[in-house]
Amino acid sequence: MARVASNPVGLHRFRPSFRTPQAPHQLFKTHLHSQTTPRKFRSIARCQTNPDPTETSSTQKVVDGSSNSQATSASVDNGPPEFPNKNINRRIAVVSTLAALGLFLSARLDLGVSLRDLTAAALPYEEALSNGKPTVVEFYADWCEVCRELAPEVYKVEQQFKDRVNFVMLNVDNTKWEQELDEFGVEGIPHFAFLDRDGNEEGNVVGKLPRQYLLENIDALARGEASIPHARVVGQYSSAEARKAHQVVNPRSHG
Repeated sequence: MARVASNPVGLHRFRPSFRTPQAPHQLFKTHLHSQTTPRKFRSIARCQTNPDPTETSSTQKVVDGSSNSQATSASVDNGPPEFPNKNINRRIAVVSTLAALGLFLSARLDLGVSLRDLTAAALPYEEALSNGKPTVVEFYADWCEVCRELAPEVYKVEQQFKDRVNFVMLNVDNTKWEQELDEFGVEGIPHFAFLDRDGNEEGNVVGKLPRQYLLENIDALARGEASIPHARVVGQYSSAEARKAHQVVNPRSHG
């Protein structure tokens, strides 16, 4: 001991160490950290310097998946899909209304002719018998369903032959025509009597029949033929016995 202490030259070889010993678990943690940290750094460096196509595609998939998830989350955040709003429903209603109105107007222009229209356009009976033209006399009533139904068809035929044939409307409810009702044997209406240029009856058609019957008879009258193709035809009609006779307000009325 005296020899060691007396040797001042050898003291620096035995420099005391003050490092405290580490516990085993601390050593393991330090060793694990030293292994994981460089590996993670090397992986990042490798992706940056030498990109792998497989890793790039997987990265792109991840990005695409994230964008899809964002879109999905956005749609979820927006709530359930919106149904057509009131403005769209209102537009649909307007279009439907306009379409229905168009159909109504087209039907009105083609089929909306009334008995009143026919009566307004008809010639007085006395005038028709004296102007030298053949004449078609229709006996009708305002309450007659068949008369109202046939009015548009009669109007079309009248427009076709109005320059060559007279058209007369006689209301069976008007007591002024009692004699004509007996003369032409009117039992059902509408009753169409076809008169030649001299006022002689060539035949009659009663009730609801195809327009062709009326058209062919009037065409024969206009051409001055001695007979008409449909001289006595009866279809569905309203009984003249149901007429409601009344006094004429205007004695000059030919309706």
